[in-house]
Amino acid sequence: MSLIQDIIDSLKWLTAWEMILCALYLFVLLQYAMPILKNNRWFYFIPSLGVIIASISLINGDASMLALLIYSSTAILFLCTVRGIFKPAIKPMSPKFRIVMVFVCVLGSLPTLLALTIAGEVRYNPVSDLSHKSYSKAFIAMNERLSAEYPFGDWKKIDWEAKRNKFELLFLQAEINQDPNLYYKTLRDYLFSFRDGHIKIANEHLYDDNNVFKNEVGGGVGISAIRLDNGKVLVSLLLAGSPADKCGIKLGAEIISWDGKDVQKALDQTSWSENPSATEGDRIQNQGRFLARAPIGKEIQVKFRNRDDQAIMTETLTAYDDQYETLKKTKLKLKKEDPPVEGEILRNEYGYLKFKYFLPGTTQSDPAKALEDKLKEFQEKRVKGIIIDLRDNPGGDDDLVAQMAGHFVNEKKIFEYVSYYNRNTGRFEINRSETRTVQPSQIYFPGEIAVLINHNTASSGEGLPLLLKGMPNVKIIGFMSTNGSFGVVSAPIEIKMPGGYVVRFPDGRSLNKDKKIQGDSDERGQGGVTPDITVPMNEQTFKMKVIEGQDVELNYALASFND
Repeated sequence: MSLIQDIIDSLKWLTAWEMILCALYLFVLLQYAMPILKNNRWFYFIPSLGVIIASISLINGDASMLALLIYSSTAILFLCTVRGIFKPAIKPMSPKFRIVMVFVCVLGSLPTLLALTIAGEVRYNPVSDLSHKSYSKAFIAMNERLSAEYPFGDWKKIDWEAKRNKFELLFLQAEINQDPNLYYKTLRDYLFSFRDGHIKIANEHLYDDNNVFKNEVGGGVGISAIRLDNGKVLVSLLLAGSPADKCGIKLGAEIISWDGKDVQKALDQTSWSENPSATEGDRIQNQGRFLARAPIGKEIQVKFRNRDDQAIMTETLTAYDDQYETLKKTKLKLKKEDPPVEGEILRNEYGYLKFKYFLPGTTQSDPAKALEDKLKEFQEKRVKGIIIDLRDNPGGDDDLVAQMAGHFVNEKKIFEYVSYYNRNTGRFEINRSETRTVQPSQIYFPGEIAVLINHNTASSGEGLPLLLKGMPNVKIIGFMSTNGSFGVVSAPIEIKMPGGYVVRFPDGRSLNKDKKIQGDSDERGQGGVTPDITVPMNEQTFKMKVIEGQDVELNYALASFND
């Protein structure tokens, strides 16, 4: 019954053309199964009409997976009945032939039935091609569409009129001055103002042939920085042989001023990052990464104090082309060759699981099976607790997360409801067939669990801590919250802008058991999964993590088992 209900519910995601095609298909099937009409030749033209309708729908831009599956059924039906157009039957259809035609129609309907089971996820979400418009007109059209369809407009309390008033003048200025660089930076500023890690310019290629990015932050001096909880800014990365290294800056040095400005002011004015920062924690981390980036050749005066040295020194550094090395070293980039799931036993007592991403990898095609094997090993060794490491996990597949989560719950739980904008009704509606639940697995771990997170735990990677948070045997541990970007990207909102830029937005909301938005940051940059045990970023933990190379969060997790 649930499947039938899901299929009926999925009809709301069909376009008008798709609904007509499904109705035509059902009519033909019923005619073969229970003949209502006599042998009328016009009946055989119905599938041809379906082909015409499918063609119109395709010309209008509906090439979604949902539409293609329905088109397939239409084509099968046409091929099975086209003979009747040119050679109509004189005698009534024999019972045997009628059975064959019903059977063929049922088989031909399978693509449409499949389409209806996944209609919400693969629904038609048209691309807005605004590339032919002026900068300002394209912006106005984009802002207008997003005001209705962006999933978190109300959640983030977005004032769409205020956004238009703020950015329209900048786009107009770029238009009048014929300044593509100002246009690009304004577009970026607009997108980043949403504070949503899923929003991006799909084809900006920051590290490859992006002249604006290279001209503004293509140079480095060999350092990256971290701001402590007390506001101090310390050098967290030092490249050997770099200008910073040669002038005597050491790992852990405190930066007092940067480019003639107090370091706090310099940080606040640092705006570049690869992706929008959804949370305050992520924003602060990225400001530390980009603080020491500048145009190649720029001279930067820096005041600093090395560790265990009271003297304040002033040096002038010249930014050089480091091929973005400091950025690449401070932003982990996973490879498909990396196994999604790894594990080991620590201190002969505790199980450790590293979830790098929630997708099959080239060297590990079944992450769920890999997890199951590790848990069996942990059971045999009678581990006292398990550490689940989700740091730097960028996400993947929510279905896989829900499946793997079953090993850590002893009762059925709602993982998420998913809500999309319905183009037919003009409001957001729950896609019933995409409701995800977590079912307890046969291999269940009832002991203590520590979950490690950081600001790069994003998207589906935030799903497991969202589900487990609050359970009496689970503690979430980290310096800060997860990324705060848990929106759904099934059929993303895509807009083609002038200059060849393609921007993409998430198209769905993840809702908790109470059908409230979960995981995504709000207008203040608060969101994601917050730690139960917040690791302080102070001089001591900085020294342990950066200078001594200790895994501070892991140490806190191990200590939590003894509390």
